[in-house]
Amino acid sequence: MLVRTVILYCIMTVCAVAFHENTYAVWELRELLIERQLNLWELLEQLKYVTEEQRPVVYSDIEHTTQEINSIIDQLLQHDKQQHP
Repeated sequence: MLVRTVILYCIMTVCAVAFHENTYAVWELRELLIERQLNLWELLEQLKYVTEEQRPVVYSDIEHTTQEINSIIDQLLQHDKQQHP
């Protein structure tokens, strides 16, 4: 029992030291990035069947989504530059 506890503490220590300071923030940004990419694909699929009156709205949504994606990528790059100066 004591051996298992010591091994568990060693593993936890290695994992705690190995991760970056911004691990959760990076994970959350990657999650948002995946979500926005899926939204973009759905918007692009909507262009196949949307009416002419609705097209400007879809184009606007696509532009907004691409801006969000670019912003998330910029934040991810900033986190990386902080971790690896």
